[in-house]
Amino acid sequence: MIETTIEPVTHDLGQFEVRRVLPNRGRTMVGPFIFVDEFGPGQLDIGTGMDVRPHPHINLATVTWLFEGAIDHRDSLGTFATIRPGQVNLMTAGRGIVHSERSPAEERASGPRLYGMQTWLALPDDQEEIDPAFEAQIGLPVVEDTCAKATVIMGSLWGQRAPTTTHAETIYAEIVLAPGGALPIDAEADERAVMLVGGEASLDGQALAPYTLNVLAPGAPMRLVSERGGRVMLLGGEAFATKRHVWWNFVSSSRDRINQAKEDWRSGQFPKVPGDEAEFIPIPDQPKTVSYP
Repeated sequence: MIETTIEPVTHDLGQFEVRRVLPNRGRTMVGPFIFVDEFGPGQLDIGTGMDVRPHPHINLATVTWLFEGAIDHRDSLGTFATIRPGQVNLMTAGRGIVHSERSPAEERASGPRLYGMQTWLALPDDQEEIDPAFEAQIGLPVVEDTCAKATVIMGSLWGQRAPTTTHAETIYAEIVLAPGGALPIDAEADERAVMLVGGEASLDGQALAPYTLNVLAPGAPMRLVSERGGRVMLLGGEAFATKRHVWWNFVSSSRDRINQAKEDWRSGQFPKVPGDEAEFIPIPDQPKTVSYP
């Protein structure tokens, strides 16, 4: 049973769209997931690309997952990694990190494709200020039959566990259904949600609207089915007992900590990103990403 549906807020960036379902006025989190963006599919012009200039994060972990395209990631730890489909990038901000995301040169030469997910995970109370870290995982577990294929990105699902670090109990998977495909949705997590990001699918006979986040009733086993083929993201995990606040790129259980991060960014206290030091995103007066009282 679907307990709540959250319609996306869509931002048209010209050559592709970004659809945000969390945080939302009605709900801030599903498990540790506190920010959920779907972007694309989009085809950018030859010679252009995505350029997200260096910007800071605290008290969260970012998870990048692509269906198509590639993104160059650089961060203040000195990391450089090119994200491609089938690879999950997990960047743990902890006490503070700065990173940039840009289209690779070879993608710009042919016109970049962009299609994927950007999510943030709140860190547990006792881990909000851990050291920043980065990891890229490939060779993730895949569960499949003739008409269904599920990649376990984080956590344990369908008897398989991903090698990706989890700070709180987390489930995250990409499900691709061929026409006539079906897959059961595990019921163990405290909180779960599904999002149709391509094609069509239904859950226990209820059709899923594209790009809408469907929060599922706890403990109820359900079955995902597609008549014509579809792509669905499953996400969730343990419920947080302590409220989290979001302001711009900062997440924390403490508003004072977020205010300190604002001042640190304004005054240049965060570290630089090696190889991408010339630019940065100024702190906004009114950010698009906020939690609600």
